[in-house]
Amino acid sequence: MKLNKQITLALVIMVATSALYRVMPGRPLGFAPQIAIALFSGSLFASKKQYSFLLPIVSMFISDLMYQVLFNYGFSTIQGFYAGQIENYLLIAATTVFGFSLQSAKPAKFLISFFSAPTAYFLVSNFLVWAQGGGYHHAFTATGLLQTMADGLPFYPYSVASTVVFGAVLFGSFRLLVPKFKAA
Repeated sequence: MKLNKQITLALVIMVATSALYRVMPGRPLGFAPQIAIALFSGSLFASKKQYSFLLPIVSMFISDLMYQVLFNYGFSTIQGFYAGQIENYLLIAATTVFGFSLQSAKPAKFLISFFSAPTAYFLVSNFLVWAQGGGYHHAFTATGLLQTMADGLPFYPYSVASTVVFGAVLFGSFRLLVPKFKAA
């Protein structure tokens, strides 16, 4: 992968955002930048799809690696690596497709993507929790699936809110920094 200035800047912004949210004290569970990072990557690299899917994963991995080191040395209670991580990486990468439509600055497209990406992530991730017998081990019935979805509902509003907040940070900071970065 050849790193040009735009890819380098995008990756630095993604990693910094991903790492900074983790040190935010008392953050609500489910309030995380990963979906916004995937949308951002999909928007920037829609024509280079290999980068658009790879950058959110690289960003998450670097952040997770940093936090695993901090955890191992007792500086953090948050582990960087955990069970189910591969599925989470794949789901986050999949939400990148919602960013492909964000090439224009039309607010309606941002609203749709910023709502639909966390919704898709919520539905698929909770389905996988249920299908793999996770959570409270609800029965493999429609009622068990609905209960698993209900168990995840407290996290959903934070996921949508964080996608909006971090999306604004990512898209805004990139637009502000690109002219300065190109001049350097």
